[in-house]
Order: sequence, then C-alpha cells, then structure tokens
Amino acid sequence: MSRVLYVHAKGGPPAGHALSRVAARSAVHLLALSELPAGVAAQAARLCHSVVTRAGTEERDLVELITARAREVGADAVVTFSEYAVVAVAEASRRLGLRGAGSTAALARDKRLMRAAWERRGLPQPRFRSVTTADELERVAAELTFPLLLKAAWSAGSTAHQIIGTPGDLREAWQRSRAVMAESALLGFAELHVAGADGDFIVEEIVSGCAAEWFDGSGWGDYVSVEGVVAGGVFRPVCVSGRMPTVAPFTERAGITPAALGSAAQAGIVELARQAVDALGLEDCGTHTEIKLGADGRMWLIETAARFGGAMTVPQIEQVFGLDLIGMFTDQLLGGSPAWPARALTPDDADGAAGSLVVLAVNADGSPWTRRHRWDSAAVVRSAPVGAGSTLSVVAESSLPDGSLVPVYDPAAGANTMAAVCLLSADRPQTVVDDFTAVVDALPRILPTDVTQAVRA
Repeated sequence: MSRVLYVHAKGGPPAGHALSRVAARSAVHLLALSELPAGVAAQAARLCHSVVTRAGTEERDLVELITARAREVGADAVVTFSEYAVVAVAEASRRLGLRGAGSTAALARDKRLMRAAWERRGLPQPRFRSVTTADELERVAAELTFPLLLKAAWSAGSTAHQIIGTPGDLREAWQRSRAVMAESALLGFAELHVAGADGDFIVEEIVSGCAAEWFDGSGWGDYVSVEGVVAGGVFRPVCVSGRMPTVAPFTERAGITPAALGSAAQAGIVELARQAVDALGLEDCGTHTEIKLGADGRMWLIETAARFGGAMTVPQIEQVFGLDLIGMFTDQLLGGSPAWPARALTPDDADGAAGSLVVLAVNADGSPWTRRHRWDSAAVVRSAPVGAGSTLSVVAESSLPDGSLVPVYDPAAGANTMAAVCLLSADRPQTVVDDFTAVVDALPRILPTDVTQAVRA
C-alpha cells in the first residue's frame, strides 16, 4: 500500500475531513506542526499509522524535518492543505523527488513575488508596492492613490489588512499590522518556513467592485474565487465560488458553492484565473484564485494560492458536485491520473448549493454588536431563520466551545476574531445568500447576552 506523509498546520479545509479522505487512499503518517483541533486527535489515532508532533522532535529546519520524516516512513507523497506549510512541503517534495507544487511555490504564497509575476505578464491587478519598513511605506505610498490597503505578504484570512485613508495614517497602520502579525504567530496563523515573513508587506490601491452587474440576485459580494488544481503543470478549473460582501476592511463573511454566474461571465473569470495560475509555473497542487469584479466587465486579480480553498470550500464542492478533491489530489501525488473535470462546473452541474458563514460580532451594515454574547451552537441551529428546504449546521472543528464569549471584531485581525463557522445546504445559490443574510441579522437576538461584559470601543 502507498504511504503518504500528511503535514498538518493551521488553516485549510477541516483537518478531520481532509485526513479521512487521504487515509481512504493510502497509509497515512501524520506530522502535526500545530495542535490538532478538538476531536481530531482521536480520529488521527485511529486513521494514522504514526503521529508525530513537532514538539516531539528536535529543533531543525522545517524542510529538513519534513524530508527526514518522509524518508523514515518511506513516503510516496507528502501533502499539506495549510497555507502556512505549502512552501516547506513543496521544497521537501522536490528534494525527495516526489510530485508537489514545485520550485516556484513561493510565488503562490508571497504576495510580492506573485504580483511581480503577474505584472510581467501584464495581467490586471491593483497598483501595488512592496514594503518592509514604516519609512519605506511612507515613501512608496506617495506613488499611489489613496485610499490604500496594507496587507501582509505572507498572511491569510485577511489578517493584518488595513485601509489607510490619508498619509497621516501610515505609521499607525504599519505599527498595528506588525502587532497583529506577531499576535497571529502566537495563535499558529503564520508562515512556518520563511524567517522574517511577518515583516513583509505590500500596499496597494483599492479598486471599486460592482457585484450588481455580475449577479441577478441581491446580497452577493463583488469578488469570487476559482477553485482548481494544477496536474502535471496544467491548470484544471473545478468551479467558481461566490461570496457575500466582506466585513471592513476585507474580512470574508461567507462563501457559496457554486457562484450564480452566467456562462459568459464564468468563462471570462475562469480564463483570467488560468492566466494567473499559468504565470506562477506550478506543477502539482490545488489552487484557489480570488478575483475582484468591477463595472463593465472589468476584473482584477487579488491572489492565488497553491492549495485548495480554506474553511468549508472543499466539503461544499464534494457536497454539490460529488467531487472528492482531497482524495483525487492524493491520487495525483501518488502518480495517478484522476478524472478532473474537463471544464469548470456550473450551477447547472450542481446538486443544490452549499455555503459556509463565518460568525463575526458585526451586523450586516458593518457596525459592531452593541452587546457581548456567548456562543451557543444549539441555539443557532434551532432558531436560525433559514428556509424550509435549507439545512443549517455548525462546524465544531472551526468553532469556539459553547459558552465561550464571542470575540469583539477587530478589523486588523480579520478572521482571527471569528467565533464559529456555520454550514448551510439549500436548493440553489441565491437561497444560500438569502438565508445567510437573515442569519447575520438574527444572531444578536439568538445568542445569549453576557451581562457582565461590555463591548470594547
């Protein structure tokens, strides 16, 4: 039987979902670089032939650690679904002579390198500059048009994103973003291989989106993501995911599978994603490409990752399209040739629709909740105002324990201040958006109030 070294770190699809599907295709040896979510440790003990944590190994370079462990277990492939371990696993696979993202994986991780690669190809994206110090930020900001967006080059989940309205706000934004990156590292949401990555940033102009010209229904956000895979250096699109509007500055609220796009619109979006992925020279990896949608058919690339979409994107695709992306990709790494879709799938190919909602202490209009609340998954499932044909559940692995205080939303910290993730199944994409809109409005009424806590300004 083939053997796979599964490298676990924060982020990506739910670990329990991914681990079970890799284990269905091969013998799994787990290398856990961060603590396994509650409930997954017991599952790992059942499914894995061995479990090793980084804390239980001697300190060494991460690539060396992964390479050595892969050799110890005789791994035929090394896999990770975490943004923070992608580069290290790609390099380890290359050293071992195994299939992987390849030598250019960092281009799909470091936003500075990514944007430079797209710039060389003339692909549409916001004007940007790379920055590493506050002085450099002030200097390059003078070359761009305000308002600007400051983002960490190696971050994920909109962590350390800040909108800068005037030149006078630059230094404060820089200090806050650096502090957030340091806080994220303590939580395990940080690049695991590249030293000093928390000091690398880009600053870019903010382009104006326009969802109304792309979607017939209301409630959609002005950007999408193209989910896909690179197999043997060839990009294979799977589908397009839609979004609800972000929470300021640009924190994701909800993802919907599939996006309710017309065929011509989807074709144009997928073609731009193909150009973006091709420019990065990847070999074998999942891909997740975010694209901003503007008026008159304009589009701008936001970013591409050399891994599948995080949160519940992968389970949603499996539910509505019947594609086990994790299992298929495992087969790909083991030398197989899975039957990837011949084209990007559409709502016509789907069996219903699915979506995931990130619970943040923010109303639909972006204003913070006026009171502190405690998370109660049973109350949400029982009382959420969803349609008669819809089914709502809570993703325990991605949620706080019941009774926990819902964190006050911090715009700079992004998804780090989420309380939970809810999963919804419905008859069509627009129903998911409508149901989630109603749930966002109802959450402050559904969740119990904590009278001992005041909302921090």
